[in-house]
Amino acid sequence: MANLSALTTLIDLASKDSDNAAKKLGQALRMAEDTEQKLNLLLNYRDEYAARFQTSMTAGLTAVDYRNFRHFIEKLDAAIEGQQSIVMAAKHQTEIERKSWQDCERKRMSYDTLASRAEKQLQQQENKRDQKQTDEHAARAAMHKR
Repeated sequence: MANLSALTTLIDLASKDSDNAAKKLGQALRMAEDTEQKLNLLLNYRDEYAARFQTSMTAGLTAVDYRNFRHFIEKLDAAIEGQQSIVMAAKHQTEIERKSWQDCERKRMSYDTLASRAEKQLQQQENKRDQKQTDEHAARAAMHKR
């Protein structure tokens, strides 16, 4: 029974590790989603700004306005590029956290399997002991009938 008790302790610890890893994975997934939303906002804003520029171009645009537009678009492009790097880093972190959680789950499931085997083995031993006692009792009863 001590073996089963030790496995129960290991299962509890592995479950806590798995829960913590799941929380970290959830946080990483939320962060990745947030970074992608920010990237999409930047991309949409750039598209809208470019469309406004096209409209302004048809109405006529000064050289200063054109230069300001180009400068602002360059800043937007740099922001988009930076946000894309952040998105990639967040996705990479998500994969790290997912692997960590999977490893924790695999470990917990291995302990569960070992505990099930140990419990089954104990049950088999108890069944053998019960059968032996039943056989001995039947043998004694048969001896007393003679």
